[in-house]
Amino acid sequence: MTLDTCVGNLKLETPGMGASGIMDETGKSMARMLSSGAGAAVTKSIGLQPNLGHKNPTFTEVKGGFVNAMGLPNPGIELFKEEMEAAVSAGKVIGSIYGATADDFVILAGKMEDYGAAAVELNLSCPHAKGYGMEIGVDAELVGDIVSAVKSSLTIPVWAKLTPNTHILKELAVAVQDAGGDAIVAINTLKAMVISPEFGRPFLSNKFGGLSGPAVRSVGVRAVYDIRTVVDIPIVGVGGISDWRDATQYIMAGACAFQVGSAIAAKGLKVFESINRDLEEFMRDFGYGAIKDMVGVAHE
Repeated sequence: MTLDTCVGNLKLETPGMGASGIMDETGKSMARMLSSGAGAAVTKSIGLQPNLGHKNPTFTEVKGGFVNAMGLPNPGIELFKEEMEAAVSAGKVIGSIYGATADDFVILAGKMEDYGAAAVELNLSCPHAKGYGMEIGVDAELVGDIVSAVKSSLTIPVWAKLTPNTHILKELAVAVQDAGGDAIVAINTLKAMVISPEFGRPFLSNKFGGLSGPAVRSVGVRAVYDIRTVVDIPIVGVGGISDWRDATQYIMAGACAFQVGSAIAAKGLKVFESINRDLEEFMRDFGYGAIKDMVGVAHE
C-alpha cells in the first residue's frame, strides 16, 4: 500500500500539499511544511512587482472558517528568488503566479521554472484583487489563451486554479484542457462578506473577501465532481480539508491530490502527518492499495 500519487507527470510521495497563501511567504516556512509530511508546497501568489496588498483589517474568523481579503501581498518575482532557492532544496514546490495579461503569466512562469519550481499554478480565481484573479478567470476564452501561452513557453507542468464563483465552471475546465493545461486546481475561496454590528460597516477594509475553511468543503467536492465529468486531465482538490475524511471525499470525487490551507492555521503543520496516517489506515481497512485506486470512485 502506498500514499504516493501522480498529478500528470509530477509524482508526489504523499497526496497532500500546502495550499497557496498559507505559511508560504518564505523558503524556510515552505521547507518546514515539506518536512512535516506535505507532498509539495504551493507558494504565495507572486506577481511581477512588489505588492503591499489591502490595508488592515484583511482577515477574520467566522463560523465554519475564515474570510480574508489580503489583496495578493507579495515581494515580486525578482525578490522571491531567494525564498524559492531555500524551499526547492527541501522538496517539490509549486509556483503560484498571478497577472493581468497572458504576457504577465508567461514572464512569471518562466522565472518560476528558472527558480526550480516543479510546476506552476496559475491563480485565475482570487475573488478580491481588482484586475486579477477571478476578474479574468471567468472568461473561458481568456483562460484558454493564458494557459496556452504559458504552456508553450515552459517545460514544467502548468496547473490552472479555478474559481467556484461562476456558473460556467465546466466550460472553464474544458478551456484549460483544450489549451494544453496539465491539471486543474479547484477550488479557490467563495465570495464573502462580514459586517460588524457594533460599527455598522463591513469588517474588512476591502469590504468583500473570500471564504475558506470547512464551510466551503462541500462546494469544493461538488466542483471537483462536476469537473471530472468533462475533462480527463488531473484535478487537485482544495477547500475545507482538515482530516482524512475530507481529503478522501475530494479523491473519490475525482481528485488525484489535494491541498490543505485553513487547517494549517487551525491545527498547525501536524495536520499533514495526521491526514497521512489516518488516510493510510482507511485505505488498509477498505482494501485500497494506492491513491489511484480511489480516484473518481464516486462516479462508478
